[in-house]
Amino acid sequence: MARFLLQTLSLSILKNDKIWLVPSTHMLHHISLRNTSFFNRLPAEDIWRGVTAVSNAGKKRGRGKGSGKKVAKDLNRGQTIGFGKKNCLWPGLNSPVFRGNELIHQQKIVENNESEYGDNKFRDSMGNFRLMKLNPLDRGWSGSKMPGRSIGPPDNVGEEEFTSFDTRVLENKIVFIMKGNMGRKRRYSVLSVTGNGNGLAGFATVKAPEVRTALRMSKNRAGQKLINISLCENRTIYHDFFTAFGKTKIYCFQKPDGYGLICHRAIKTICKVIGIRDLHAKIEGSTNLQHIVKAFFIGLMRQKSFQDIATETDLNIVQQQKAKGDYSEVKGIPFCKPAPISKIQDIDYMHYTLGNKIVLKKIEVSPYYTHTKGHELKQVKVERFRNQTNVRLNKQVNIYV
Repeated sequence: MARFLLQTLSLSILKNDKIWLVPSTHMLHHISLRNTSFFNRLPAEDIWRGVTAVSNAGKKRGRGKGSGKKVAKDLNRGQTIGFGKKNCLWPGLNSPVFRGNELIHQQKIVENNESEYGDNKFRDSMGNFRLMKLNPLDRGWSGSKMPGRSIGPPDNVGEEEFTSFDTRVLENKIVFIMKGNMGRKRRYSVLSVTGNGNGLAGFATVKAPEVRTALRMSKNRAGQKLINISLCENRTIYHDFFTAFGKTKIYCFQKPDGYGLICHRAIKTICKVIGIRDLHAKIEGSTNLQHIVKAFFIGLMRQKSFQDIATETDLNIVQQQKAKGDYSEVKGIPFCKPAPISKIQDIDYMHYTLGNKIVLKKIEVSPYYTHTKGHELKQVKVERFRNQTNVRLNKQVNIYV
């Protein structure tokens, strides 16, 4: 009877939409809890990215320029599996299940508070930003930036190994492309050159979403596009030449042994991986790195040997070396009879190899004080010391000869 009255009372009050009366038999005996939160629903990388990164809208407005200095802490580092605040021996996890014939049971170890303090201190030390220290020989063109740095030889292809090869980064930049479904997509573009220092070299440009991926793909692709470049005396180019690509013009000049590399830093890096030690190069026009690399490789591949030049011009190629006391050496002889003397007088070897191009020389403007009386008096006083440095250098050289 009481049960019937309770059910009718619950129905009558339910019609008024004010209070619910539920029989005791329908009451829940336990409450379900959700054990998920923001911190265990996302992986650690996404959570750290929310702390260390900047949103795309913030990047466009120039915010978070120092965000790259924040380093995510690896919370698993310094931890040992099975050991925590309450040190226990867990058979099968951090201790063997059997020790001889004895079955090991779970045991509690003495708590060590110093280990927890050491782990926290180790974690906090990883969060501080530290500049990467590089050997001065491993640095690039400007400090720790990637352009100019070595990234090692290309990866092996089957049984083929790239022994004695070295790869240098020439350009590392961020590029964007607009996608209809993904919007503004960011990638890294890497231009690198590889060579064995003995006339074998190649270059490649690669784009990838990650820097390390782009560097690895670039050096491997450069190793697949090797070009054999012939060198004169295994140290310099065969002759002066002019080359161009796009708006970039390059004049390259052959130099004697010991001259060194006097050229653009990109050309200097290319020469080192190829094996060129003596060269002077002058760039006119655009200094786009990709155009410089392409133009220089085009010029190297278009080189002609002394014998080819002698065959084309029907003239003997004779080199007179000032460093050897005007010693003359025959470099090339034509297969047919030499040209007459009148034709020899019309040909300039340098203009022939440069393709009748002339290097642009800027007119030097003399300073305003050149014709003043004080400047003339200074010139008179300095006159007797004008060769002092050269004389002193010659004396030092003669001491060791």
